[in-house]
Amino acid sequence: MGTALIYHPGMLAHDAGWGHLERAARLEAVLAGIGRQWGAVPIQVPEPAAVAALGAVHAPAYVQMIAAIAARGGGQWDSDTVISPASYEAARLAAGAACRAVDLALDPARAGGRSAFALGRPPGHHACADLAMGFCLFNNVAVAARHAQREHGVGRVLIVDWDVHHGNGTQDVFYMDPSVAYFSTHQWPFYPGTGKWSESGAGTGAGTTCNVALPAGTDDAGYQAAFVEALAPFARRFAPDLILVSAGYDAHHADPLGHMAVTSGGFAMLTGLVMDLAAELCAGRLAFVLEGGYDMGGLTQGVIATLERLNGLDLASRIVTDPPATSRHPPALSPTVRAALDRTLRHHQFV
Repeated sequence: MGTALIYHPGMLAHDAGWGHLERAARLEAVLAGIGRQWGAVPIQVPEPAAVAALGAVHAPAYVQMIAAIAARGGGQWDSDTVISPASYEAARLAAGAACRAVDLALDPARAGGRSAFALGRPPGHHACADLAMGFCLFNNVAVAARHAQREHGVGRVLIVDWDVHHGNGTQDVFYMDPSVAYFSTHQWPFYPGTGKWSESGAGTGAGTTCNVALPAGTDDAGYQAAFVEALAPFARRFAPDLILVSAGYDAHHADPLGHMAVTSGGFAMLTGLVMDLAAELCAGRLAFVLEGGYDMGGLTQGVIATLERLNGLDLASRIVTDPPATSRHPPALSPTVRAALDRTLRHHQFV
């Protein structure tokens, strides 16, 4: 396949404890599903993110604290977030995988496409500059965005987050930064309680955050409307040089944490819409970073659907039809979804 896959078995060693939803079996299920679908495929093995790369996002004292807790045998950070003895190195590998995805997406010499997918854990989008939360230790996609800027000279990075939870950490890191835009679709109200439609950046970063806070039960059509009506004008106004996707699959209808109704075909559709924007705005430079997804079947099907669309291998029966160019609104939006989306559109003056 043209999409580069990045994975390191060391990420399996992060252990949040028996029964925790964020467990090694998530990656094992995804890798097994990819193997069933395509057989043996090349896997890029990343290096751990350098401490300096982590320090471009996180406070140095915080990075040292995570390392120290792991070194002394681990501990419970909060009710959801655990640091095991192997967690510091696993989290560095997850951040390193995201950086490697950026390297490959930006490599003009790569044949067969310019997309890449970092299959990493623990996830990252809840991690703030000096705070772990929501299963997340280091903010992988934020580290990757800074890596693109510091190591590749990329000027403007757009992060698209379709995880069912709002990426409060990613938003916080870049809220006042005009060089990194953040777009999120997420269930509202829901953990972590951030991501209201009115949160849109501050200072020189005003207008570079866009939140579409959707009600529980939103289906493929609602997500499609959010991407067509809000993401597209937001991305065009920002004009990125690179697009990163915080690809969480917990909006899948079978997920035990989320309460959304997205199908695997819906994730393929969202992938296609982001691909179209990347082709239009930044020469197809596009990298995906795995976030949540806690139903093994839904997670695996969602990742495979994303990879199918990235590689032009769509199965028509699983793909939501894109809206006709003459149709302003995709069909069958519930009044609550329509109202939620319209709040964002009015706030950002997209209508």
